[in-house]
Amino acid sequence: MESVNFNSKTARKLVGLSQRQLDYWDRAHIVKPSVQGASGRGSVRLYSLLNLVQLRVVRVLRDAGLSLQKIRKSLNWLRKNMPDAEGSPGTLRFITDGVGVFVLAPDPEALMDALNGGQPVFTIVSLDRLIADLRESVRNLSQRSRYKVKVKRREFDVVMEPDLEDGGFIVECPSLPGCVSQGDSVEEALFMIGDAIEGRLEIEEGQSPRGRVA
Repeated sequence: MESVNFNSKTARKLVGLSQRQLDYWDRAHIVKPSVQGASGRGSVRLYSLLNLVQLRVVRVLRDAGLSLQKIRKSLNWLRKNMPDAEGSPGTLRFITDGVGVFVLAPDPEALMDALNGGQPVFTIVSLDRLIADLRESVRNLSQRSRYKVKVKRREFDVVMEPDLEDGGFIVECPSLPGCVSQGDSVEEALFMIGDAIEGRLEIEEGQSPRGRVA
């Protein structure tokens, strides 16, 4: 799987969770961020794509009515039986009726009971489709957007993309190499790159950048 890392805000957006759910699932050892865990107030959690797969599985099974205790047991099976981070678990299927959880392996006749139960089934979690959906969501979220910024009566093209690891947005001005800034929102990022462009122009014109209030 890709080695892209995701902060909590991005993980919530991609998986469809609340901050409260993400926090609780971390504290309860349901799914913990494998790249960087919470280490105190204000620290940043970093999740791998494999973590997002696990989070999505938990959400689907939870929506199907399973308790977190049963989900924890099924995820323990998943962690033991999934290939390593370079492989693909896409041949596995989780199947549940809201009471039992089963895993269908690549062998179509192999149905493994992840909870030692034997209930009829009706909900199927297809990991290959789930992973494909997550990758598509990541691609869409990572798309670069183009804007125009006016500085000193000149118009500049700028390119912006989400910062999946630290949050917010990174923006740069291609016509001024090295002129890069960032912001927590699109509006703030555009303001900051405009400020950076103005400072760059003043330096190139041999002027000292005027003082600005942050």
